[in-house]
Amino acid sequence: MKNIHYKIIVVPVFCLCLLMQAGCMVGPDYKPQDANAPTNWVGTKNAASPDTTLLKWWTEFNDVNLTSLIERAMKSNLDLRQAEERIRQARAASGVAGAGFWPTADVTGSATRNRNSAGIKSNLFTTGLDAAWELDIFGGTRRNIEAAEADIRASIEDRRDVLVTLVSELAINYVQLRGYQQEIIIAQNNLKAQQQSAAVVHRRYEGGFVSALDVANADAQVATTMSQIPLLETSAQQTIYNISVLLGQEPASLLEELSPASSIPLTPPEVPAGLPSDMLRRRPDIRRAEAQIHAATAQIGVATADLFPKFNLAGSINMQAANLNKLQWGQRSWSFGPSASWEIFNAGRVSSNIEVQKALQQQAVLTYRKAVLTAIQDVENALIAYTNEQEHHKALIDAVAANRKAVDLSTQLYVEGQTDFLSVLVAQGSLYSSEDALVQSTRNLSTDLIALYKALGGGWDSQSPDND
Repeated sequence: MKNIHYKIIVVPVFCLCLLMQAGCMVGPDYKPQDANAPTNWVGTKNAASPDTTLLKWWTEFNDVNLTSLIERAMKSNLDLRQAEERIRQARAASGVAGAGFWPTADVTGSATRNRNSAGIKSNLFTTGLDAAWELDIFGGTRRNIEAAEADIRASIEDRRDVLVTLVSELAINYVQLRGYQQEIIIAQNNLKAQQQSAAVVHRRYEGGFVSALDVANADAQVATTMSQIPLLETSAQQTIYNISVLLGQEPASLLEELSPASSIPLTPPEVPAGLPSDMLRRRPDIRRAEAQIHAATAQIGVATADLFPKFNLAGSINMQAANLNKLQWGQRSWSFGPSASWEIFNAGRVSSNIEVQKALQQQAVLTYRKAVLTAIQDVENALIAYTNEQEHHKALIDAVAANRKAVDLSTQLYVEGQTDFLSVLVAQGSLYSSEDALVQSTRNLSTDLIALYKALGGGWDSQSPDND
């Protein structure tokens, strides 16, 4: 009957406490932010929908080596693994916050041996159970849990931001590597042509047809072009080192794989800009900033709860005996009851802390607004750079064709003695410069498009369930 009596008392009390726990929550409720994004991009008129291209945008370049490197980097990059550990940390912190919603219980025990002034010795054995429950009447604990859950979302978005940055950085390094390799090939081809021209000049000089000045100019041009090749080779090898580190490997580990020259990945035909509203939903840094506002808003409620009294339920059961084997349940003592405490004077500590949390929340709001503006700027910068580089690229194609014709004509006229060697030097120099500029422009087209993919937040699936 006693056990039934205890259940009749404890069960309703427990249910009442849960109802009280679900009471009001002080502090402001979080409201989603209005980004005030523009309706269209200024930098492009015709843009493809990003839905089909942004998820794995690097596959649009149709380069199996690039795709392989990115897939490996997603598994081994150290920055990405650190971001994953931060998610684990945030989830563990949420567990710490959630524990405050439930009762705590401690089991205690002790064994002491005493001797009084008369020399009498005695033993005392005690054991007991202490339980306490702080009732979340005003929602401070629930606000803390809310903030912790928002921190989890922020850490997930942080990992996505690291992923977006990793993929774009790796792709840019890969494009730069292929660009350096193409510049080396162009320099080597021009060097061969210049060496052949220099050989012609030497023969004409030996025959007394030209002066030593032509020989000096021809040799100088050969030496100048030759001096550019080691610098390009250095840049190419350093870029391979960068790619290796991005994959979490030793710098020289990919030299054998990436040293053979290959062409610059071709850009896809359409620009996947979509709408600004799409970008706001995709960009992880914007989503992270919004989650941080949510967490900061919840922390205002945590601080506000300190203005109100705290209610606790506490209970204990204890047993003690002179001999360990005489500890009996029938000799127990127990206590149970509610308590309340209210800090009525704290020299403004609580109100000052509320103001601190409000200021932090406003900082988070401003950080979000800046993130939105920066994102819009990133997209517009990439769009205008890509659009204008296309025009630049077309003009360079025409320039290379014209300079090749000029080299052929000037060389022929020089051999026939109808022009001086200076015309050949100018034509060969212009051809080398325009070919090198064309390679750089091709590289810039790819890097500008990669920058656009990054600015749009491409590289992860916003529609898939969260498996982070």
